[in-house]
Amino acid sequence: MKNRVITISREFGSGGRTIGKKVAEELGIPCYDSELLQKIAEQSGFSENYIKDAGEYSPGGYLSSAFSHRSTGLNNADYLWTIQYNIITELAEKGPCVIVGRCADYILRDKADCLRVFIHADMKFRAERIVKVYGEREASPEQRLKDKDKRRAIYHRFYTNMKWGHAQNYDITLNSGTLGIDACVSIIKGLY
Repeated sequence: MKNRVITISREFGSGGRTIGKKVAEELGIPCYDSELLQKIAEQSGFSENYIKDAGEYSPGGYLSSAFSHRSTGLNNADYLWTIQYNIITELAEKGPCVIVGRCADYILRDKADCLRVFIHADMKFRAERIVKVYGEREASPEQRLKDKDKRRAIYHRFYTNMKWGHAQNYDITLNSGTLGIDACVSIIKGLY
């Protein structure tokens, strides 16, 4: 039997990261989220903040064409994608785990026994949650949500040619605003 891997894709503010961490904790398996950024930073030489930002912007923009990784001829975004792809593949081959974000749903589509989950919620739930979790910001919570989701969707589409959040691309989509965080955790655990 192949390794059991759960990938969690999520709308910003839906609690996907929290759900992924709780699922992993309750199953006693590793959860890779910020740990992925650390691993990518170690292999690429870029800072974690740069990698985090690069993962939410469409490659091929004005600045990305100005810089390239000289040893491969790739621009920075493509270079980081290659490293990210390899790390996610290695982690899945290593053993059962939960991987949050970073297009893991696409990367592992044919490489592991993988449960692909998308977490979403309505704007009101997510806006209230990001203010509670991340605090007040200059931009309205709704605008922050729209901007972040738009960047994630563009990045995902660029590298996967799939529509981010489209139900047909996942095994299950869960509304954390309706179901609640703990119910989402229970459902995912039950499918594991």
